[in-house]
Amino acid sequence: MALLVKKFGGSSVATPEKIYHLVDRVLAEKKPDDRIVIVVSAMGDTTDDLVTLAGRVSRHMPKREMDMLLATGEQVSIALLAAAFQERGQKAVSLTGPQAGVRTNANHTKAGILEVKPDRILKELDDGNVVVVAGFQGLADTGDITTLGRGGSDTTAVAVAAGLKADLCEIYTDVDGVYTADPRVVPGARKLKEITFGDMLELARLGAGVMQPRAVEYGEHTGVDIHVRSTFHNVEGTIIRRNYTLEAEKEYVVRGVTSDVNVAKIAVRGVKDLPGVAFRIFDALAKVNIDVDMIVQSASAVPEKNDITFTCQKADMADAVGVLETLKPDMGFSRVDMEANVAKVSVVGAGMLGNPGIAAGMFGALAAKNINLIIISTSEISISCLIPRDQVEIAVNAVHDHFFPEQA
Repeated sequence: MALLVKKFGGSSVATPEKIYHLVDRVLAEKKPDDRIVIVVSAMGDTTDDLVTLAGRVSRHMPKREMDMLLATGEQVSIALLAAAFQERGQKAVSLTGPQAGVRTNANHTKAGILEVKPDRILKELDDGNVVVVAGFQGLADTGDITTLGRGGSDTTAVAVAAGLKADLCEIYTDVDGVYTADPRVVPGARKLKEITFGDMLELARLGAGVMQPRAVEYGEHTGVDIHVRSTFHNVEGTIIRRNYTLEAEKEYVVRGVTSDVNVAKIAVRGVKDLPGVAFRIFDALAKVNIDVDMIVQSASAVPEKNDITFTCQKADMADAVGVLETLKPDMGFSRVDMEANVAKVSVVGAGMLGNPGIAAGMFGALAAKNINLIIISTSEISISCLIPRDQVEIAVNAVHDHFFPEQA
């Protein structure tokens, strides 16, 4: 007997036909004594449609009301999926995030899960139900519904698995595992049989869309193994765990190559060269929950002034500029520049530490394609380059070909 948590994205429940395909697959794989919890996202493009609808009603939709609106998308999915299971003769019940015991902070539209109290889920499992849980949503101590941000259903699934002490959390996606690059962009990408939480977290943080970074963090913190596998093909995927167990996987120095086109570059020009200036800028951004990534400080053309350049998510660009403009009168910098036509390309791998030549190899591969580097940033297990947006696919393929040459 196994207790399994399975997460399916919006494409898996986009139509009634796909809903029944999901149901039939789960039932075909289910052993008689298995206890199954399914976490699902909103159907197809429902979330995008709701965001568009909100924009037609309010130019500045309050975040609390946005959460109330977006949470309805998953409620449609869970009700239909539970009903489909019942049509196939399997007892099932749908639960919203709050009903499933998902407790979050009150950071609307980007809430973090604090804990999962799975009492209701366990009761329903004991009654013989497949339990269908709404991903992406929870309940704050204020009593308000919250949402977890894009990709939040992954985090729901891992958190529910941790709360239940499940045997495994399975994340079903449109690729059949974690690859050394996005196989839709890089034809020669290779599927990994396993990857550590640390490597996966860095890949996810730097643009690998197969997993949401907070979901990986939650898995690492709670020790829940995660199996990333295909929605459409019944094949083994990639196991995310704390340590590598396969010798072949340990041999890779670079674990993967990622790209992120949802980034923007912001430059604060003519900042005074004084202690505490950078703190004021980034503290103000942090207070409105804007994450920044690559940061560069350089001398300005004006004596005793600096330019501070950083990247953030493209969706946060307007809010970031708005915050910076409020600081301008007091701090006295000259202007704020922004650029959205950029992308980030990164290489990731814990094996990079202590292996000279990784940076040179990456820069050489990009130089061979005449790709200019706007910003470079490094960590112990990654190197990232900001480049022009229109060259990102060429760049990813060039870097991947260098580190993962075609096997004979």
